[in-house]
Amino acid sequence: MGDVLAGFHAAWEFESDSVLIRYERGIRTPKLFQALGARRIPLAALAGVTLTAGRRGTVVLRAEPRPGADPVMDAADGQLKEGCDPYRLVLPAERETLAEYYAEELRARLPGTGPADHHLVAAPRAPLQFKAYDGKASFDGTAVRFRWSWTGASSAKWKAGDQSFPVADMGGVEWRSPEVFEGHLRLLPRDPGAAALPPQPDQDPAAVVFGLGYGPVHESLPFAAAVLAAVRAAGPAAPVPVPGPRRDPADIAERIRHLGELHQAGLVTDEEFSLKKAELLAEL
Repeated sequence: MGDVLAGFHAAWEFESDSVLIRYERGIRTPKLFQALGARRIPLAALAGVTLTAGRRGTVVLRAEPRPGADPVMDAADGQLKEGCDPYRLVLPAERETLAEYYAEELRARLPGTGPADHHLVAAPRAPLQFKAYDGKASFDGTAVRFRWSWTGASSAKWKAGDQSFPVADMGGVEWRSPEVFEGHLRLLPRDPGAAALPPQPDQDPAAVVFGLGYGPVHESLPFAAAVLAAVRAAGPAAPVPVPGPRRDPADIAERIRHLGELHQAGLVTDEEFSLKKAELLAEL
């Protein structure tokens, strides 16, 4: 095709076998888009295309990535807010006819819809780093390193010391958005061994925890995606236990807030509060 469709914060360039998405730079552009810069999305990485009405006189053209095709979306695991979805192109409503044309053109060229057996979209490039609440995380393409902060790290992490995790020893990455309760990044072992519940992230030397201003999405998510892509490229890992469906983090946060109010009112003992809070956190 070779045409360009420009919208708010991004422009899509349509080619015969891919879509090149170029994200704008500016104070109104989501920081995640600016961090991604430009991404070439092979048509083989897409499962479908939709065009829907947007807000305030806009329409939204969205490409649906195949599961397993994009390390960024795999790492995000459905946690991105709508406005930070890198596969959405918001356009003025008067361009709806043009957008529908390109949507139809794309649909006619999509080769597959099922899960991809390997990443088809390039991951963010290493080296990458970000500052978490309890330490600094860095990735050079071969290993992830955690250096603990003396102001934020737990005694368990200080006792374990700074950590280094070669990609060859990892089986995956668990990213929980810093914009929800108990955000963190945890490295999963390639060989999980005994099926024991992992410790809470603030006690786990294989995890760093986020906080206000620490581990923002535009820094920690590309980091997680790059590590995940390196792990998958290293070869098949031993099966990692798949947890059951996670509860909505917002619901868990609300329940903990309510529990805290009961505790402050003297209706729940210290022991009951600690026990129930731990149970709620385990549901995330």
